[in-house]
Amino acid sequence: SGMPANARLPRLSNYVLRQLAGPIALFCFLLTGVVWLSQSLRLLDLVINRGQSAPTFIYLTLLVLPSLLVIILPIGFFAGALYGLHKLNADSELVVMQASGFSRVQLGIPVMIAAVAVMALTYLCSLYLMPLGQRTMRAAVLDIRADIGAAMLSEGAFNTPADGLTVFIRELAPDGHIRGILVHDNRDAKRPTTYIAESGVLAQTSGGGRLIMMDGTVEQANGNGAQLSVLKFSRYVFDLDQFSGQQRQSQLEASDRYLSELFWPHFETPPKNRNAINIFFAEGHNRLAAPLYCIAFALLALAAVTSGRRQRGAYALRLAIAAMFAAVLRIVGYGAQSMAARNPSLVFLLYLIPIAGGALALIDLQGTLLPNLLERLRGSTPAAAT
Repeated sequence: SGMPANARLPRLSNYVLRQLAGPIALFCFLLTGVVWLSQSLRLLDLVINRGQSAPTFIYLTLLVLPSLLVIILPIGFFAGALYGLHKLNADSELVVMQASGFSRVQLGIPVMIAAVAVMALTYLCSLYLMPLGQRTMRAAVLDIRADIGAAMLSEGAFNTPADGLTVFIRELAPDGHIRGILVHDNRDAKRPTTYIAESGVLAQTSGGGRLIMMDGTVEQANGNGAQLSVLKFSRYVFDLDQFSGQQRQSQLEASDRYLSELFWPHFETPPKNRNAINIFFAEGHNRLAAPLYCIAFALLALAAVTSGRRQRGAYALRLAIAAMFAAVLRIVGYGAQSMAARNPSLVFLLYLIPIAGGALALIDLQGTLLPNLLERLRGSTPAAAT
């Protein structure tokens, strides 16, 4: 009502856009579900072994989603757009549209609108949500690993929640009290210390996690095991935070950094990898270039469905070639990123590959490239058979 009539999309364009939105959303959802499930299995072992809850597991896996969507969204868009256009063509709706004067350019407008929308979402994930999620997840994982107390709550097993620390708990009561405790501190190999207590409890204090042991002994070996000193105690407080502090990491990975931190990195300590600056540089340009595949894939899907002959065999072959070309295009793009990480002067390839793919699809939309290729393939088949 408030929009001028000439600024609105025609009804057919709105219809095509609606027909594309469903398959694109479905393919993105399915691909995200499959990849997300495989990635979440890595976190499942950490959550179970550290005694974390189901909401913590769900929270961590949700933080992984933006980094997956950067890869999945362009691929899911291509699959959904290709299927949506194919369905319109298979139902002869494209033929009716063309007969009513709906040109190929008008058909491309809703496809490009969908591509730009998915590209914008990919940029949002790539430039903001992915580094935010990776940073938050890394901090949460470090907190879980630093929670030595949660890692110790496993009955009847020797646990090593930190380097140099071995803990055995015989029984954990429902009220939180522990019966039968053995703690072996081997950080100093020349003077290992063993704590044995009849009971105890884990406590969170203002200073951090503490294991309070009651009615036990402290056994310390001196002189490479030649002497053993034994001290009895009625109450002993064992500091757990002395182990958790060793697991903190200050260096940000490439996936943790925002775009400005990739192009102008700051290191508190010298990076372990001498090639880190080049890796960050290639990662930054890849984040800017990867969403461009949405445009290339939109043109490719349009060319596959609307160009060339309509015979069933040629049409199916055209769809297969388009799918293979899209897969090769994306794989070559990943290879270009690794090449640019080794040689920064090749970073232009990250932009050239999707642009070249879109240009080839645009040429094919003129009806020259792919039909000629299919004719050559069809012409070479009888010669090969004879």
